[in-house]
Amino acid sequence: MSWLRVRELVRKEFIQLFSDRRNRALIFLMPFIQMLIFGYVVNYDIKNVRVAVLDYSKTHESRSLIDSFAGSNIFHITKTVTNENQMTELLLRQKIDVGVKISNDFAPVIRKGQTAPVQFLVDGTMSNMASVRVAYIVSVLDKFNREELQRLYPINMSYGRVDARIRTWYNPNLDSQYFFVPGIVAILIMIGTFILTAIAIIREKEDGTMEQLIVTPLKAYEFIIGKTIPYIIISLIVMVAVIGAAIYWFEIPFKGSFLLLFLATCLFLLSTLGIGLFISTISSTKQQAMMTAFFFILPFFMLSGFVFPISNMPEMVQWLTYLNPLRYFLVILRVIFLKGVGLSVLWPQYLALSILGTVVFAGAISRFKKRLD
Repeated sequence: MSWLRVRELVRKEFIQLFSDRRNRALIFLMPFIQMLIFGYVVNYDIKNVRVAVLDYSKTHESRSLIDSFAGSNIFHITKTVTNENQMTELLLRQKIDVGVKISNDFAPVIRKGQTAPVQFLVDGTMSNMASVRVAYIVSVLDKFNREELQRLYPINMSYGRVDARIRTWYNPNLDSQYFFVPGIVAILIMIGTFILTAIAIIREKEDGTMEQLIVTPLKAYEFIIGKTIPYIIISLIVMVAVIGAAIYWFEIPFKGSFLLLFLATCLFLLSTLGIGLFISTISSTKQQAMMTAFFFILPFFMLSGFVFPISNMPEMVQWLTYLNPLRYFLVILRVIFLKGVGLSVLWPQYLALSILGTVVFAGAISRFKKRLD
């Protein structure tokens, strides 16, 4: 193999890639914009639940219940209605997230020491957000019940109980950004390498330079190496930049080894670059390559565990996720970021990335070699 020929091809690729100003923005500016958008938008933290109240009781007890919600940092009483139709209209128009209906007999029932029902209407169009809101409602009601019990029966009640001392490791405040932002790094690397590699060879065909490259002394594997090295370098630069943004902008703790993360990224690039090369061999135009790349991106994203837990998927779909390199790279990123463990724990993910990357990249090269002959 002649490294001189490979070097000149790499040089040509960089010149061709950066001669267009739009490519510079696409390669370096877009990842930062996407990082900021995803980092702030993809968030499951509940911080502002809009509540409407329909209080038929209008007693001290009902006001205490309303104050329990208003006094929290999560619930905000934004509307007070006088009938059920108004509350239904607010829910339909998505002006509120939760409606609270307190009946006329709320206070008398409580004073008798009986259970008083309170109706909560929760907007369930987003089921995951609704379930979290319901959990917060139950928490506020538990606190209200304890306070009312102590007020109605001000006696010292001593009895055995379980005192839970809960500590959340690796993410004490349960910030969803700690979970999502490391995953965004993997998504950005995957999208960039898919698209750039897919159109790299197509560009040679459309510009009419492929025939010139074929008649040069370049061997097939030298051509592949020269074509992929620029995108490996660009991907690693983007990785360092977005990880820096994750650590210093979003303040995500990084407890692991940069060397292990670098190794995982290189193994992950084997798969993504291989798929990009495969796309280039089955596409005739840049438009076809872009559409085919997005055809791969969506299943990879959905089957990676980035948003939806793999354990919740049907068993047959779970088996398909084993063919997804993004699944293993996400585990490595999140564990290295938050737990700081090494190869003794992550070796199965590294092994899977190595096998998948080698098979995919070798398959793409063999297919391209046939097209080059």
